[in-house]
This record gives sequence, structure tokens and C-alpha cells, in this order.
Amino acid sequence: MVRKHVPVALSIAGSDSIGGSGIEVDLKTFAVFGVHGTVAITSVVAQNTMGVYNVYDLPPEVVARQIEVIVGDLGVDAAKTGMLSNKGIIEAVARILGKYDFPLVVDPVIVAESGDLLLKEDAVEALAKSLLPRAYVVALNRMEAERLAGIKISGLSDAEKAAKLISKEYGVESVIFREGYLEGSESVDVLYYRGRTSLYRSPRVINGCYQGRGSSFSAAITANLAKGYPIEEAVYRAKRFIIEAIRYGLKIGSGHCLVNPGVWLELDAEKHRVIGDLETALWIILENEDVFYDHIAEVGSNIAMSLPAQYVRSIHDVAAIDGRIRRGMRGLSAGSIMWGASRHMARLIIAAQRFDPRIRAAMNLRFSDDLIEALRRSGLSVVYIDREREPSIVGSLEGRSLPWSLEQAVSLNNGRVPDVIYDRGSKGREAMVRILGPSASYLVNLVLHALTRYFP
Repeated sequence: MVRKHVPVALSIAGSDSIGGSGIEVDLKTFAVFGVHGTVAITSVVAQNTMGVYNVYDLPPEVVARQIEVIVGDLGVDAAKTGMLSNKGIIEAVARILGKYDFPLVVDPVIVAESGDLLLKEDAVEALAKSLLPRAYVVALNRMEAERLAGIKISGLSDAEKAAKLISKEYGVESVIFREGYLEGSESVDVLYYRGRTSLYRSPRVINGCYQGRGSSFSAAITANLAKGYPIEEAVYRAKRFIIEAIRYGLKIGSGHCLVNPGVWLELDAEKHRVIGDLETALWIILENEDVFYDHIAEVGSNIAMSLPAQYVRSIHDVAAIDGRIRRGMRGLSAGSIMWGASRHMARLIIAAQRFDPRIRAAMNLRFSDDLIEALRRSGLSVVYIDREREPSIVGSLEGRSLPWSLEQAVSLNNGRVPDVIYDRGSKGREAMVRILGPSASYLVNLVLHALTRYFP
């Protein structure tokens, strides 16, 4: 059997019980970059979003043996270290890695972001003397860089100076000062490589999730080195990745929320799924235009679908039909499917997601009593909103009318988002029926079923 080469990366680190850092986040990161991940566990950590409660270190010889058997069988294209919690483990790892020549990324895990020292003095000394000289890349936060460089870092020029000092002092070819540890509107990574400094800039993420960012960032560099990218490109790709992982973090637990490595693949996949689902929904409508024709609103009807709720930040995360679906002399016509094509439908979906994140799609149709009866007979929850009672201040604010209707409907439906919200119009506004649900194709099939089975 001919075996095709698959890039292999190795994480030598502790196991985090909530999957937010350590080998768990490393494996997730390796996977999204298309790299097979392997592990040598150094410690088992009882941890949650509130803190660390217990640490059990494996014997150094067991850690070294894990590395040896992995390299001997699969081969390793790049490796990284994370939590090496004592002198014995550090020396054993340095000793076994000295046998191999693959690129090594060292994430020292010396000082926590709180400033607490995570390694004893003898372990820090062992790391500096035995492991750092083996590293191809060392990735540091501000406190770790200050510790190793012996200088105070208060700005970008200090970060560049520290990176040069560490490279020279410990013989490390590449030193990267990780993003987020300096103040300002920009997040800037500093890479010092073979006498040259490169800066990687991006807008700072506000209200993002940061737990695990150091592990995930260094794992992304490792994965890209395993794929053969030069260090500058590996850091560039890792930077783009970690910004998204922070921006779309996992807001779970009671403490610090977690970075989300999966977003690197999932966001693009979900965008593709949304467009595909809308294409299916539109095809069903056009193929059954004899059923839908009379129910298309005078102003045109639309159908919209959002990304999963955790990825929705604005109306541009909701796709719809540009120009709507319209009635013509020769039948129905429709525009192209585009992101941000319907502000009104997008705002309705986003408002609904505040109450039920499973709601991702909305469709509007021309009101008729017979349509409402057909939808009721299909088993849907239906709520009427009197648009004449809409406060004038709501009508005067751009984009507030439909969210107001949604809030009223939820209040009338015992705190739950109804399947159908309808109104009989008001001055200058056409009477309308709006249907909400988990996907565009689901809604269209639901309406098709109601119209073919229950409509007079």
C-alpha cells in the first residue's frame, strides 16, 4: 500500500479538562489547518473557566517515551511545547528532542497573564538552558519576555528590543512577541527572525474571548510549519486565525470565555451552507410559482437566513434575495442571493435570536385570512400584532419597527418566539405575514405544505 504524506504535528503539553488550552486546543488547531495532531501529555490539569484546581504531573520518562514512539512511527514535521511543569519534565523533553531536527515551537508557559509565576526557579533555569537553544521559535507574552530578556516592556520598541535580546542570549532563531499584551487600538505581533523584525498588525478585538489564545496561536504556527510554510508566512496565517478565534470565541462557563479554533473552518462552511439553503428555498418557490404567486407581497417578498447565532454580528451576517421576489406578467422573478441584501429581514432574525438562537430564517408573504388559517391548521403558533399601536418613536427610528413587532409577539406568546407574526397593515404599510424558523428551505417547505393542503 502506498502511503501519502500527511503533515504531522506534535503537542507536548498538559491536558486541560475544559478543552480551552493545552493539548485539547492544540489538537483542534492542528485539525483546522489540515494537519494530523499527536500528543505527549505532560500533566493532567483539573481546570475550568474560573481557575486551576489540581495538577498531576506525569513521570518525565513517560513524557519522553510518548515523544519517542510517535516520532519513530509517524514521523513529526513540527512540534510545540506548552506546559512543562517541572525541571525533570523539561530536561527529559529537551534530551529526547535533541535526537531530532524538526522545527520546535516553544510556548514557555512561565508566567500567567495575572503575573503569577507558573514555574519554579529551577524549572525556569532548565527551560532557558536546555530547551530554548533547541527551539526554532519561541512565542512569549509580555511577562515571559520581560523575564527572559531582563528588561521592562512598555511599548513596541521595547518588545522589539526584548525579542533581539532573547534570540541572542538563548540562541533562538525566531522570537515572537504575542499579540494583545500592549495597550492601544491595534494588536501587534513582533517577529524577530535572523536579524530582521516583522510586525503583524490587526485591529484589537473588543469583547472577544482570550483564554487559550497563547496555546492556539503557537499551535497554528506549528501546524503551518508542519505544512512547509516559512516562519513569516506561518506567523501571518496564525495571526489571521487567532483573531477570528478570539472574535468568535466560545462564551460558555462562568469565568473567562474560550478561543474558538473551529471558527477557521466553520465560518466559511456555514456561509456556504446558508447560500446553498437559500438557493434551494428559492428554487422551490419558483418551481411552485402557481402556488406562491398570489401570496407574494405587493412590495415583493423575501426570504433570509443568517449564520449560526454565535457568529452573527451585523445585518451583513444575514443573506437574502437582492431585489426580493416579485410578481410579473410572466410569473415570479427574483434577484441574486447576497449577504446584507435585506436590512429589514436581517433585523427581524437578529431580534428573534435574542430570545431563541435556533431562529435563523424569516420569510414574508402578503396577508390574507385564508393564509393565516392555513398556517394555523399546519400546527404553527400564530400571533397578531396591531401596527396601529406602534409608538411613533419606534416608527421614526431606522430599523426598529420589525424588532418592536417581534418583542410584542414574544410577549403575547408566553416569552417564546412564535412561528408566524402577522399584521393588517397601517397607514402606508402593506399588511404582512412573517414566518420564522431554523432555515430558509424549512420555511418554504412548511409554507408549501400549508398552501397545498389547507389553503382553500
